[in-house]
Amino acid sequence: MPIDAQRCRAVLSKLDRDLVKLGSKLSAKSVHGFRTDTRRVQILLAELSPKLDRSGRKLLKLLNGIRKRAGKLRDLDVQLTALRNLKVPREPRRKTQLVNHLIELRARQEKKLSKSTEDCTIREIRKRLKRAAKRFKPESAHDPLSAAKSMIEHFHGSSAPLNEELLHEYRILSKRARYAAEFSAPAESAAAFIEEIKRVQDALGDWHDWLTLTQSAREYLGELHESPLVAELHNVTGAKYRHAVAMLSQLRGNQTSHAKPLVPKSTPSSGKNRQQGITAA
Repeated sequence: MPIDAQRCRAVLSKLDRDLVKLGSKLSAKSVHGFRTDTRRVQILLAELSPKLDRSGRKLLKLLNGIRKRAGKLRDLDVQLTALRNLKVPREPRRKTQLVNHLIELRARQEKKLSKSTEDCTIREIRKRLKRAAKRFKPESAHDPLSAAKSMIEHFHGSSAPLNEELLHEYRILSKRARYAAEFSAPAESAAAFIEEIKRVQDALGDWHDWLTLTQSAREYLGELHESPLVAELHNVTGAKYRHAVAMLSQLRGNQTSHAKPLVPKSTPSSGKNRQQGITAA
């Protein structure tokens, strides 16, 4: 399936705008936009382009360093949103303390990210990005949908039982596969693949966000027996984990039988399954 040249140009152009925003304001929206579009450009140049020159490799190295910094900030933004929306009747004071602690951590990460996005660095990245956009030849690119399927093919063919390690692996692989497939020219096969992957990716991302929040709470408040808030977060994370496993198990089944639809999109709420812990890895 051919690559969508218009999509390629749009992604490269959007990352250029993201860089301008990142250099002026580190809002949750600008940080998230930069991270996702950086990943898309990395897939486009490193996975779909037949050849990456020295300038392109330098570009990806610079982008990767900032993306990692931005990832730490993004994780804290997601944790704060989840924690603020969590209804916990017990330990309201502890919840407030944890929120303030995460806000302090975010401020530190924002300073580090600001330092890595100095004007000279942004200018160099934008210069190399424009050069890469000019040199990229869509007609010579690899088939995006085939590349996407090959990224996760070995995982679907595995019979290994699902655990946290495999969920983490697939969470990363599914992002790369989805971003690659999104470069395909419009077609039903590509749209179906993207939709199926996105449902599972959303479930895995939701579980990972709550897992990260639970780990932050443990570090700050103590273990389960020391804090009802940590115990509550542990139970919510367990429910998210089981939902992610169910989604991924069904996707594996679909890849072999193509007989069953994915399980419903709804995810367990924080008020359910409170007596259940995280499934053992």
